[in-house]
Formats: sequence, C-alpha cells, structure tokens
Amino acid sequence: MAAQLIDLGLPVEVNDLTALAHIPEGTPLWVGPLVNVYNEGTLGWPAGRGATRVCLPPELPLASIATMAAQGARLGLAIEVWGHGRLPLAIAGRCYHARLHGRSKDKCRLICGEDPDGREVDTLDGQPFLAVNGVQTLSSACASAAHQIGALREAGVSALRMSPQTGDFAGVCAAYRDRIAGQCDTAALVAAILPQAPSGRLSDGFLTGGSGIAWSGGA
Repeated sequence: MAAQLIDLGLPVEVNDLTALAHIPEGTPLWVGPLVNVYNEGTLGWPAGRGATRVCLPPELPLASIATMAAQGARLGLAIEVWGHGRLPLAIAGRCYHARLHGRSKDKCRLICGEDPDGREVDTLDGQPFLAVNGVQTLSSACASAAHQIGALREAGVSALRMSPQTGDFAGVCAAYRDRIAGQCDTAALVAAILPQAPSGRLSDGFLTGGSGIAWSGGA
C-alpha cells in the first residue's frame, strides 16, 4: 500500500518502521507519533531516511519538545506535536473489540466501528481509566494543548496533530485555528472543545511534565 501511494504522488506517514522496506530511500515521508522518537539522536535517523516531518510521541514534556524542535530545525525537519484527541498509548497483538464480542481477530467484521471514539474501560472501583478501539489502547481523557499553544509556538513546533472524533470535529479544529490566529483566548478555546471531548474530560499532564491525566485548567 505504501509503495502504491508513493507511485500516485501522495504523501505517506510511517507509524510502523517495517513500512520502510516498501519505500525507496530518499523518498520524502512523514513519521507518526507511534514511532518512538524520544531524543535528538533518534531524530537524526528518520531525517537521513527522507523524513520531512515528525509527529513526536505524546508523552514528551515541553522542555523535551523544545530540544527536539531545535534539532529538527537544524536537520530541516518540521516538528509536529499532539494537539487534540485521545492519546494513542499502545498497540496490542489481539483485538479487544473482537474478543469482547466473541469474534476472532481475522473475522471481526469491523466491530470496533460501533465505538468510533473508543470503548471506555473503568477500574474495578468504577473510575474512568482507558479507552480501547480495536487493537489500540487510548487515554480516557481527551488530550489538549490548549494551554500550551503559545509555548509550543515559541519552541519552534510547526503543527498540532488533531485526532478525528465524533461530534463537531470541524468546530473543534476551527476553535484551535482561532486560538492560534489570536482571535480568541485559551478560556474560549477550552469552552468550545470541552463539550466535544468523548469522555467530557481534558488532559495535558504529559506536556506539563506531570501525570498524563492532569489538566492545567483544573477539574
């Protein structure tokens, strides 16, 4: 599939390094957040393989992002950061949705489509914990860089990754656009996106260097 997309002249984002076997060296490509690019040394490898943009893993704090963005500028790499959406935390070999519905992974009939924002997973105490979608484990809270847009811009970040969701996703994107353009403040942005968050909760703990579930805006 990757080779076919390249033949069509379409951009390709790599989230599994095995895809590189099908991409000729030197071909411009993007690297997604599921590839573990956590330091400056690692950042140089995809740059040498043809990458023009790297979306950093969402666990990195602002200080590390600034360091990576500076290195990206030296390498000619655009640095992207997770801006909005449930965080992709892990990929499993088994499909949670298929197992839950008594189906095999290769005969799942795309049952995960019944939970497009992921299926909530609670602790034994009934507290929201995670979400699952197919083979992917997601955060329960919706991560948002609303409070860090200015700091990310100053750090040299080129773009925010917006993860599609149900509801008024176009409105969510428009709210971020307005904040980036200086047409609204952070409070207005949060007021626009919070009602659209799948779990009704936002988080930015990884960006601030705290626990991932934490939120700069309070409860």
